[in-house]
Amino acid sequence: FLMQQLITRDFKVKYKRSVLGVVWSLLYPVLMVAVMAMVFSQMFRFSVEGVNYLVYLMTGTIMFQYFSEATNNAMTSVVSNFALISKVYIPKYIFPIAKCIFVGINFVMTLIPWVILIILTQFGLGTYPASINWFYLIIPYIFLCFFLFTVGIGMLLSCVSVFLRDVFYIYGIILTIWNYFTPVFYSIEILPATLQTLFKFNPLYQFITAVREIVLYGTCPSITTLIVIGILGLGTLLIGAIVFKKNQDKFIYYI
Repeated sequence: FLMQQLITRDFKVKYKRSVLGVVWSLLYPVLMVAVMAMVFSQMFRFSVEGVNYLVYLMTGTIMFQYFSEATNNAMTSVVSNFALISKVYIPKYIFPIAKCIFVGINFVMTLIPWVILIILTQFGLGTYPASINWFYLIIPYIFLCFFLFTVGIGMLLSCVSVFLRDVFYIYGIILTIWNYFTPVFYSIEILPATLQTLFKFNPLYQFITAVREIVLYGTCPSITTLIVIGILGLGTLLIGAIVFKKNQDKFIYYI
């Protein structure tokens, strides 16, 4: 019940006095991708050989945007709810998880224009059409692992931020660097072989590339890839939960 109330409150706050309301969740990724496509494909001449660049770009953009927004919101969730924590006992893990679910609902809505874009490529939008195949049934598993990974990072950040408020500023810099180290708008094929190997250790690369393999290339991610993203999701969630549980009783002394 409390988690439902927190998520409902976040929706009301986010879309308060907004004329378009939740429609922004559909428009934002479209407008963002349109601007990025104009900048990177026209001005900087970025492209990925053999695939639809718009779908390539939008896939990376919406997934990184979810991770960025969810972890940022989760990071401040415990500190910003000090009034509740100090007055009554509440399972504190609810706060970062509620933030990740709230942003996750917005993420699911952004998948609507993403799917529409994929369909439009079948009718001539872009040089290459996206692939539509049975491997799409694997995408929910990839998104679930991605969600678990995000929750794990969110719980770690929400815990650390209670004791070290500098994390609020440091994490913004880390996200900027992480964004450039994640092939959102470019392909790692343009990088030297040594750098390509290094970039593949980026967890976000594994999640985004797994989806792109299905949508753009019509191939199933390898069993190794599916196992790796499963370990990343469950492993990060487990680490985040252990660290959070170990320190949550100390929160009241530092908030």
